[in-house]
Amino acid sequence: MLPTMIMAQISDFHVVPRDRLLQGKVDTNLLLARALEHLNGLDPPVDVVLATGDLTDQGRESEYEVLRDVLDRLRMPVYLIPGNHDDRERLRQAFSHHAYLPDDGEFLHYVVEDYPVRLICLDSTIPGQDGGAMCERRLAWLEARLHEARERPTIVAIHHPPFPCGLSHMDWQRLDNSEAFGAVIARHPQIERVLCGHVHRPVQMRWNGTIACVAPTPAHQTPLDLRGDAPSAFSLEPAACYVHVWYEGVGLITHTSYIGAFPGPYRYVRPATEP
Repeated sequence: MLPTMIMAQISDFHVVPRDRLLQGKVDTNLLLARALEHLNGLDPPVDVVLATGDLTDQGRESEYEVLRDVLDRLRMPVYLIPGNHDDRERLRQAFSHHAYLPDDGEFLHYVVEDYPVRLICLDSTIPGQDGGAMCERRLAWLEARLHEARERPTIVAIHHPPFPCGLSHMDWQRLDNSEAFGAVIARHPQIERVLCGHVHRPVQMRWNGTIACVAPTPAHQTPLDLRGDAPSAFSLEPAACYVHVWYEGVGLITHTSYIGAFPGPYRYVRPATEP
């Protein structure tokens, strides 16, 4: 069984100006570079990379310059969507050579038709706020795009998860109008996944007839702390990304791919038979 499409999802790398550390502890720029090296080395090769927001930490021009330089190392196409730490116009300007990004308009929505699975990428950001939204105009745009190709398997990508993850300090900054968003998703069974970022932790949920996945990050992770009063904090757990693999006649399968050098792989050896 051979895949007909391999897509990597990376998220929340929080690029900072050169020679800076995030929170004085995390070299997010170096960690992103290592993640891209990891993606370039996967075999069979990745066809496309999807980056689901918080590409930079403060949306500065200097951060987008670093991001552009680092992403140039990828050997495959990359598609970017903004997160709450991004600046729409600076992102648009820094990546004006990315033809899929709209030249104008309030939102950075777009559709990618070039692969066996169709990609619909959404802009859920609200300038100056940590949470996101799918307002009526955004929902109308999404509904129209979904109606255009009702028979094609589709991925919908958005930065903010539309469901509570149980991590209290992240859940208060999730997606507004998520019930209306879910109603649109439920009307379209061609949707294979809703892919999200924002939470800095791998999370999955069956949601409105499909599977919603929150990606881990190549940078800092959110600790698995399910207490209702859990503090806002980060940890340096292993970096990771998702690899979504499409098999014709089977569907979309999602793997977590850990980034770094680890011992192995070791071949299994059958124990000698006892006499």
